[in-house]
Amino acid sequence: MSGTPAPAPWLPTAPCTPGDRCAAHPADGTAPQGRAPVALAVLRLAAGLGTALLGILLAPAAAPLPADARHALVRLWVRAVLRAFGVRVRVSGPPAARPGGPLLVVANHISWLDVPLVAAVLPGRMVAKREVRGWPVLGTLAALGGTLFIDRNRLRSLPGTVRTMAGVLAGGGRVVVFPEGSTWCGRAAGRFRPAAFQAALDAGADVQPVRLDYRPTHAAAYVGDDPLGASLWRIVSTRRLTAGVRLLDPLPGGRYPNRRTLAAAAQRAVASDSANLPFSSVHHRASSSPAAASSSLTPS
Repeated sequence: MSGTPAPAPWLPTAPCTPGDRCAAHPADGTAPQGRAPVALAVLRLAAGLGTALLGILLAPAAAPLPADARHALVRLWVRAVLRAFGVRVRVSGPPAARPGGPLLVVANHISWLDVPLVAAVLPGRMVAKREVRGWPVLGTLAALGGTLFIDRNRLRSLPGTVRTMAGVLAGGGRVVVFPEGSTWCGRAAGRFRPAAFQAALDAGADVQPVRLDYRPTHAAAYVGDDPLGASLWRIVSTRRLTAGVRLLDPLPGGRYPNRRTLAAAAQRAVASDSANLPFSSVHHRASSSPAAASSSLTPS
């Protein structure tokens, strides 16, 4: 974005460009969905932001609840936010590995919608860059949700973050990471960085690969210098925007000798699952979610 410092040379970057210039392409097989009436788009925007803010107000009351109860409330709230923004959510695939046990959830990264989308199915402690903490609404929500913030410009902080992740997993918790480290347009994808997978190995946790997919892709893709406001408006003004969450076969961490082989296996699982799979196995349906303010949500 304009005025944003240049990223450190070791950080992952995507060549994707914002909005229609990147993801909208005849080859992706998605037909134009058309635009919703302006009045409906404004209503969706107000309803989505209002539902997100309501979550902030009610979060302190949910803090003392057991983890299972908090996760159930998060799922209900996030689905309500998604529905308010006008996004349909469809989930398919086998059940997640070891329900109730430690789990490292890893997914491809296309949009800021990925965060609430995963939380609607597998809520857990997200890993995000430090700058997210200062974003309007989302930063507060992320902090209240126990997000693990990392300073991506300080490589020395990464081992500490991995140890914290391993501690959460060792305690039976769930951690959610987007290991590509930057958003991609959906037709192109990045390499899964291996650092986060060390936490799963250290804690003996399974890895749950997840493939995220949007139709039409260009409406949700949030890449490059795409302004947050433009991304929000694109989402609420798109007819029948559908987000797909496909749970893939879990990977037992103990079967892999190191984090690189485990990361490669998770990347192969997500990449080999076709982006054009029909949303045939529908477990539930909802609508869209809060906002972010950068195309790179997670550390590498």
